[in-house]
Amino acid sequence: MEISAHIRNHANGHEVRVATAGNIQRVEVAAKTHGPGSSVNGGELLMAALATCYCNDLYREAARLGIEISGCEVVATAHFNGIGAGAESVSYRARVDSTAAPEQIEHLLAQTDRLAEVHNTLRSGCAVERVAW
Repeated sequence: MEISAHIRNHANGHEVRVATAGNIQRVEVAAKTHGPGSSVNGGELLMAALATCYCNDLYREAARLGIEISGCEVVATAHFNGIGAGAESVSYRARVDSTAAPEQIEHLLAQTDRLAEVHNTLRSGCAVERVAW
């Protein structure tokens, strides 16, 4: 399955489209109010991707494990220490709203951590390459 993002920035705005297996969606991200570019930086979007992945996967794994959850909250944080420097640390925390036993919730959190694709991509050190337009 191919997942992609397309950004088009110009004097009149900032457009973001994402796609999974050809299903294209627009994502609202404003242009900077002063100067070119996006009002949201890549590190923020990376943390949003990490939190979103874990959130969605919590629901997937809860259904698979037969655990009812009525909501969740995920906070992802990274520390960047300079231009061109990769994140030195990435962490996240999650909370689940459920009437399930604490042991079941802990199992769900651990299982989701093991299977979350964005997390595993970062952990694996996936290669990134620039290709010709």
